[in-house]
Amino acid sequence: MSQLEKNQEAPFFRAVNQHNKPVYLADYQGEKNIVLYFYPKDDTPGCTIEANDFTGLAEEFAALDTVVIGVSKDDCESHRAFIAKYGLNVQLLADTDGTLCDSYGTWQEVEKDGVKKWKIVRSTFIIDKDGKLVEAMYGVNHEGHAQAVLDIVKGLAAA
Repeated sequence: MSQLEKNQEAPFFRAVNQHNKPVYLADYQGEKNIVLYFYPKDDTPGCTIEANDFTGLAEEFAALDTVVIGVSKDDCESHRAFIAKYGLNVQLLADTDGTLCDSYGTWQEVEKDGVKKWKIVRSTFIIDKDGKLVEAMYGVNHEGHAQAVLDIVKGLAAA
């Protein structure tokens, strides 16, 4: 799957959240913007920082009619433990079969120290209320990322 770009339709998604409840892209269309962020693994250092940062800004996102949803290949049980351990205030989708990662182009082969492996590349997509991609960011750094995304969403609200 090639990478997505701004201004195209967001790919349809359907996955279960930490409570094993189905979540669809269409659930939010016409009502909420979506920050859909993909991260490699629950309870790892960078992913924990990112999830805590999004949680810390959750009320500001909510005030801008925006829901924050994280996605990894971890299962619902892992997501529930991650949320409980850190008091997270974001929904986490369990993409155990990788369908969502594939459709958003975040499952990529990477090379580190001469070793190639497949993994989720940390990526974030901002989807407007009409289901269009406002932003498609691949290979993001977790440091300061949630605030940078909030700033983009604020710009969207001001437009």
